[in-house]
Amino acid sequence: MLSWPALLLAPLVALGQLSIAYSLVTPACASQSRGELHAVALVSLILVLATVAMAWRGWRRHAGPAARPGAAPSGESERGVSAAESDSAAKRPHFVALVALLVGSLSALVSIVLWLPIWFLSPCY
Repeated sequence: MLSWPALLLAPLVALGQLSIAYSLVTPACASQSRGELHAVALVSLILVLATVAMAWRGWRRHAGPAARPGAAPSGESERGVSAAESDSAAKRPHFVALVALLVGSLSALVSIVLWLPIWFLSPCY
């Protein structure tokens, strides 16, 4: 269950960062201070990275021996079906955790990219 926050909450936090930062532009322009905008971006990035860390732990927990570093790759199973072609329910948590890790990482990248204009542009433009 460690993968659901990264899958659902990380994109919502990045969207919330955009909305809150947009609403704080007028007060930041009036006060000529970007502190609140930086605080929103920093808190959002920390929250997204926390969900990514949870997804990473979930992905590592569901990873089989073949996915761990230094392990010998496992061959085909007895039925002649590889693990990638299997529809076994045992493979699904690992896949969901991997997708959550990727979505969370993309949300972290979006959060960083949303922070860049705060550094380089004045809120009055």
